[in-house]
Amino acid sequence: MVYSLFRPALFLIDPESAHGLSIAALKALPLHGTDRCDGPLATEVAGLHFPNPLGMAAGFDKDAEVPDALLGLGFGFAEVGSITPLPQAGNPRPRLFRLAKDQAVINRMGFNNGGAEQAVERLARRHGKPGIVGINIGANKDSTDRIADYATMARLMAPLASYLAVNVSSPNTPGLRALQDEGALTALLDAVLAARGSAQVPVFLKVAPDLEPADIDAIARIAIDKQLGALIVSNTTISRPPLTSADAGEAGGLSGAPLKPLALQRVRDFRKATGGQVPLVGVGGIATAEDAWERICAGASLVQLYSAMAYAGPGIARKIVHGLERLMKRDGFATIAEAVGSE
Repeated sequence: MVYSLFRPALFLIDPESAHGLSIAALKALPLHGTDRCDGPLATEVAGLHFPNPLGMAAGFDKDAEVPDALLGLGFGFAEVGSITPLPQAGNPRPRLFRLAKDQAVINRMGFNNGGAEQAVERLARRHGKPGIVGINIGANKDSTDRIADYATMARLMAPLASYLAVNVSSPNTPGLRALQDEGALTALLDAVLAARGSAQVPVFLKVAPDLEPADIDAIARIAIDKQLGALIVSNTTISRPPLTSADAGEAGGLSGAPLKPLALQRVRDFRKATGGQVPLVGVGGIATAEDAWERICAGASLVQLYSAMAYAGPGIARKIVHGLERLMKRDGFATIAEAVGSE
């Protein structure tokens, strides 16, 4: 309610600057997570105990500055990053566009972040605090060996992460999505899994929604074979459903409400392709408890959002969590796990 009063003024600022203000505001608030995982929405995925299934997706907290504040807003987990070995500026600005008429966002950020060294310092300071914090890892744009970049990030981040998320699905780093090809993906995951060393945290793989059926089947086979902790389905799309906003023609990945049908279908596709053997994290176009519940019933054990918070404000997490509890009771399920894939 308070956010709705401030939003018109915030939307007068360019979206990247407004995002910076939101990070600064979260830094200033005394928010922190909880180690309680005994509530009605508690669930277990990849050996991790989540207080509720709603997470903040990667991209919001690129440099691991506010994971505990996000947990304090009511998210069941926070995923920071994408973080690359070396700092990089990303693509030229403007590179982030609000499509308010479509409740959507287009971004072509390009893995802008302060690099692994700074992130390690921040994450080491919070290490041991309660709450699940995943670390989304990527490769530098100009790297001559991207698999080596991912291995480096796995070695550095595994001791500090609840889980590692391998991001090969951003459309804004040229050639990155080629790592979803079967041979390249197998080599990449072998390198990441080995690089964890003694810190055997689960590895999640984040995939694009713009996949052919053969790609989905191949990724599913690999995920089962490598015993991945989960598949994150999905990143932004390069496709363009009908849009009405002025910036609809901008290049980059589309997220928000228009992505919902495609992302929902991909959860169904991966649920079928994996036979339920690999947990799924549903992301893309989730803005309400009903959206999250639909994704869970389609096969997602966990869900994430990001773009919707720009339109609904920081109260969105608690609103969705409360709504999920109501929907679970309405449909007669005692736990979230019982509802997964129940459609």
